[in-house]
Amino acid sequence: MNAAKKGDWVQIRNVVLPAGSRAPHVPDDTQRCDLVMWVKGAIQSDAQVGDTVEVVTMTGRRETGVLCEVNPGYTHTYGQFVPELHQIQTQLRQLVFGGEQ
Repeated sequence: MNAAKKGDWVQIRNVVLPAGSRAPHVPDDTQRCDLVMWVKGAIQSDAQVGDTVEVVTMTGRRETGVLCEVNPGYTHTYGQFVPELHQIQTQLRQLVFGGEQ
C-alpha cells in the first residue's frame, strides 16, 4: 500500500542524528551511520509513502518523519531454531526436575 488516509496506522522514519554527528566515544563504524528513530502512529493527513507526515502515537505523542509503511506489521523473532539450545533445555529439565513432567 503506497497511500495513507488520515487516521490510518503507519510507520515513519526520522533521522535523529546524521552520520558524523554522534558522540565522540561512539565506535567508528557506528559513527558512519545515522541514528534513526522508527515510530508507529495514526497519520494526521492523507499522504503517499515517502512524504513527510505527522503521526500521533498510542501515548498521544506527536512525531514527524518520512512515511515508510501503511498498516505496518511486526517482524521481530527470536531467531532460528538452535538444536544445541534444545539439547541444553532437555538436560537442564532433567537436572532440575529429575525427568519428564
